[in-house]
Amino acid sequence: MAEEVAQEQPRPTAPRPVRCIVKLGGAAITNKGELESINEENLRSACAQLRHAMSESDGDGATEKVLGMDWSRKPGDPADPAVDAEWIAGMAGLGLDTNFIVVHGAGSFGHFQASRSGVHKGGLHSTLVKAGFVATRISVTSLNQEIVRALAREGIPSVGMSPFACGWSTQQRKLASANASQIIQSLHTGFVPVLHGDAVLDELLDCTILSGDVIIRHLAQLLSPRYVVFLTDVHGVYDRPPTDPNAVLLKEIEVDDNGGWSIVKPALLQGNTKGVEISVAAHDTTGGMETKILEAAVIARLGIDVYITKAGTEHSLRALKGDVSTDSEDWLGTIIRSSK
Repeated sequence: MAEEVAQEQPRPTAPRPVRCIVKLGGAAITNKGELESINEENLRSACAQLRHAMSESDGDGATEKVLGMDWSRKPGDPADPAVDAEWIAGMAGLGLDTNFIVVHGAGSFGHFQASRSGVHKGGLHSTLVKAGFVATRISVTSLNQEIVRALAREGIPSVGMSPFACGWSTQQRKLASANASQIIQSLHTGFVPVLHGDAVLDELLDCTILSGDVIIRHLAQLLSPRYVVFLTDVHGVYDRPPTDPNAVLLKEIEVDDNGGWSIVKPALLQGNTKGVEISVAAHDTTGGMETKILEAAVIARLGIDVYITKAGTEHSLRALKGDVSTDSEDWLGTIIRSSK
């Protein structure tokens, strides 16, 4: 389990504690069986729920006029986008708690290019790896732009940030340099940073893949959010691959000071410390659910609750709002927390 904190400049401080770091799982927002295909319905739902969770009004946000911030002309649009500048200028504010950070996986973007070229193994002296590095970044940054646009259409002032462009790098696949000053500055000014898994330079291997789950772990260590949410294509962590009809959803997992973890709920598995069976797609160069669980355990040891649940459901909305507790019997998902 990677626990080392990457070397930083003097530790920056946010104006107030970050409320939540959200991971949009690649399997939830893309169609992983189709190359570079976005699951538009899930992405729209996740963005709408994020706006609802950020809303400072008492309503559900459904009747509020949304300030769309994607003013780009899309292919096939008959006219330039309509922008009501006078109405926007008269707004007192957005009415949103924007103290969120979004990190997304790649799903059907990037993994194909990385696995075909071996970018995750390193070796930029190889023409194939160098070309694959470029191809991987083209793919993941194009997805990042689409997610930023989807968030912007919901009135969320989001800005895309690529770890490679921010100077993040690794040493033998472990995070070595991760300057978060641009992320902090963006939070200060009311923007929602949107990061993603990326191809990065590695001091020993030349290059590798930095997963979104590792990024979240590092940001949680640095910024101490109130809670962390992983939105996936399944309801949470199971004791075996969820496609198995006998799979059982693990509703609560405790992590001790040594990083060991045990199942608290359901009671039939209480005290089980053997872990879960992991299923990772052949093209997934970031470790899939295994990496997610390990990184979530590191976060939980910091005293930060981690919620893993299915995107686009009532359970994901409650998680994004932080409306989940260990007593929430009607909530479908996995809570990973410290045993303290």
